[in-house]
Amino acid sequence: MPGSERDPVELGVELLAHLEHGELSVADALDRIETVTTNPQVQREILDTAVMRGIVEREDGMVRPRSQGTYVEFETDVVVREGEFTCQRCGSAIGTGHFVQFEGGELGPFGSTCIRKVLGRE
Repeated sequence: MPGSERDPVELGVELLAHLEHGELSVADALDRIETVTTNPQVQREILDTAVMRGIVEREDGMVRPRSQGTYVEFETDVVVREGEFTCQRCGSAIGTGHFVQFEGGELGPFGSTCIRKVLGRE
């Protein structure tokens, strides 16, 4: 899905809705949001929208998901494609791209290590 067709706010909110940690620092949450957008205003809008919708709580520099068990399943929610890609998190050239499928669009590509970091598996 081309980047112009996806709403970065909706994609970022979905990413926060699927956090696997009981809590993250705002800085760690922003590290994940940066995979959607590097625009500080849009990042703030993503975090504010997630709080407003009750998806996460934000208090004392921490972000806590309001619901548990909505994790990304690698077998069904992540598509792996071979090709020439640039990891959206670290900028490395990769031959295998991992793409997360959300209702709001596709997020990626990520390398095998970065996909785990973005999804909170490391």
